[in-house]
Amino acid sequence: MRALISVYDKTGLDDFARGLAELGWELVSSGGTAAHLEGIGLEVTRVEDLTQSPEMLGGRVKTLHPRIHAGILARRDEAGDMDTLAEHAIEPFDLVCVNLYPFESDPSIELIDVGGPSMLRGAAKNHASVAALCDPEDYEPVLAELRDGGISAETRSRLAAKAFATTAAYDAAIATWLSGSEAFPDRLVVPLEKEQELAYGENPHQRAAYYAERGVRRHLLSRVEQLHGKELSFNNLNDLSGARALAREFDRPACVIVKHANPCGVAVGATLEEAYDKALASDPVSAYGGVVVFNRDVYSTLGEKLAEQFVEVLFAPGYSDEALAALQQKKNTRILLDSERRLGEPRERHYKRVLGGMLVQDADAEIEDRAGWTVATGNVGEAQWDDLVFAWRVCKHVSSNAIVLAKDLATIGIGAGQMSRVDAVRIAVEKAAEFGHDPSGSSLASDAFFPFADGPQVALDAGVTAIVQPGGSRRDDEVVAAVSAAGAAMVFTGRRHFRH
Repeated sequence: MRALISVYDKTGLDDFARGLAELGWELVSSGGTAAHLEGIGLEVTRVEDLTQSPEMLGGRVKTLHPRIHAGILARRDEAGDMDTLAEHAIEPFDLVCVNLYPFESDPSIELIDVGGPSMLRGAAKNHASVAALCDPEDYEPVLAELRDGGISAETRSRLAAKAFATTAAYDAAIATWLSGSEAFPDRLVVPLEKEQELAYGENPHQRAAYYAERGVRRHLLSRVEQLHGKELSFNNLNDLSGARALAREFDRPACVIVKHANPCGVAVGATLEEAYDKALASDPVSAYGGVVVFNRDVYSTLGEKLAEQFVEVLFAPGYSDEALAALQQKKNTRILLDSERRLGEPRERHYKRVLGGMLVQDADAEIEDRAGWTVATGNVGEAQWDDLVFAWRVCKHVSSNAIVLAKDLATIGIGAGQMSRVDAVRIAVEKAAEFGHDPSGSSLASDAFFPFADGPQVALDAGVTAIVQPGGSRRDDEVVAAVSAAGAAMVFTGRRHFRH
C-alpha cells in the first residue's frame, strides 16, 4: 500500500504518518514534507526519485508528472489501466494526503497551489481506489478504519466530496482576489466554510449550520467565545447579525435589543446601564427573549439587572466576574464574549437567497452623519439634530416599511415591516403610547420618502416635532407643507435605506 503525502499544514501529520508506516505503508513525498517525515525518523520515497526528474522552477513543478498522476488515476477494475501501469513500471497510490498553500491568509501569485489541487482532485475522482485526505481532522478516523481492515466506501465518498469542495472554495477565493475591484464579475462563486452546527433552523424541524465566507477578515462569530448557555440556533445568529450591525453605528455606550431580526429597543447613554434601561423601556414586552448587544463591558449592577430578564443571547466585549456570576444563574442564556476588534471588509457584499438563485448587492454598511442633509422646513436645534441622526441610524436596520420614533437618544416607538408607510407610523405612535412614552417633542425617521402627507400627519398629531426622511416624492411639496403648518421641522437625507 502506498500513500502520497504533500502538505503545507503539518498539523497531526506525525501521528498519521507513523500510523501508516506501522501498518506497512510506503510513504512517498516531496520537498518540505519529505524532509519533515525524514526528520521524525520515517523512511520516505522522494517524488524526484520516483519520477527521475528534479524539482523545477523553484518548486513550481515537482508532482506534475505521469508517474504521479497515473498512479493516482489508474482504475483498479480496468485491465487496460493496470496494463499501462505495468508497461511503464508505475505503482498505484492507495491514498493521497494533500492540503493546499494558505492562499487566503496572504494572497499572492506564488501561493496559488497548482500541483496540490491536481493531486487532490485526481484522488477524489478515483476515490473507489484512492482515499483523498485534505483535512487533518480525518487522519485519526481513517487510521482507525485502516487498522480495522480498510476504508469504507461511505468514508471514501465523504472524503472525495470534501476534497472537491475544498478545491472549489480555493479556486473561488483566487478568482475573487484576481477580480480585484470588479464589483460583480460574470461568474460569482462564494466560498463558504462551516463554522458550526446549529441547534435547529428557523423552526425546530429544520436542520441548520452556520457558514462563514472564506478569506474575509471577520465574520459573525470570529473571535467570539460562548461563555455560557445552550447551543446557538439559526434565529439567534440571524438576530445577532442585525444587532451587531446596528450597535456599530454608535461610539457612545449603546444597547441594542433585537427580536425577530428587528430592533425593539435601542439607546445610547452616559453609561451602559443607562443605555440598557432606556432601550428596555422602549418596548419591554417585545424585549422578552430577545438578543441584547452592548458595545462596552458589562459590570456587576448591569449584570444583575440583565439576570432579572429573559435574554436569549447576550453579546458584549467583556464581563466583570460579578456580572458573569449573576448572569450564569440563568442556565439557558447564551453569553457571548466578543474579542473581535477588526473592521469589516470594505467591499463586503450582501447575499439574499431567491428561488433558484441569489440576489447580490453592496452591503448597506456606511455609518452616516448629517453631512449633506438639507432642512426642508423649520428650525432644528442641536438636541433635535442628535435625535434625528440617532433615529436615522436605527431606521436603517429596521425592516421596510420602517418608522422610528426617538427621544433623548432612545427609541420610544418602532413600526417595522409594514406594507403601508402610514400603518408603520401608526404602529410606532401606538407603541410609544402603549409603554407610556410621550411623543411630544420626539423625532421621527422614515427609511424611504412619504408618498403622501397622511403618514407625517399621524406623527405630527401625536406631537412629533422633527422628521428625517430621504425625500424624492412627487408630493414632497405637500408633505413639507403639512409639516410646516404644524410648526415642525423636516430634513431630507437624499438617500433611502430599504431593508427587506
